Amino acid sequence: MKKSSTPGVVERPRIYKISFASVHPLYYEKAEKKGRTKAEVDLIIRWLTGYSQKQLEAQVKKQTDLENFFAEAPQLNPSRALITGVICGVRVEEIKDPTVQEIRYMDKLIDELAKGKAMEKILRN
Repeated sequence: MKKSSTPGVVERPRIYKISFASVHPLYYEKAEKKGRTKAEVDLIIRWLTGYSQKQLEAQVKKQTDLENFFAEAPQLNPSRALITGVICGVRVEEIKDPTVQEIRYMDKLIDELAKGKAMEKILRN
């Protein structure tokens, strides 16, 4: 986190404030352009976070920001630590901010889906 111009105040990264509802359809779009499905996108997000499909849809409807989307996740998958690689020019396994790392894990998994990777490998089975 970066320091604010106000002494003693730490600013949260801007990415925290983005609503899950705004990125979710972009994930669908990215996947569908490459012949993948909305169901596969949701399966990946449910695997990562532990949300049920109904809970996932409720998060979209609530316009939950990404910070709270991950803070409220029922059960973050312990296998997510196996996610490695580069997203937005940064190695996901080296990201220090835990919430930013969770967001980038999700981005990385959707990238893998769009690149045609087998679902078993994406879900680290």
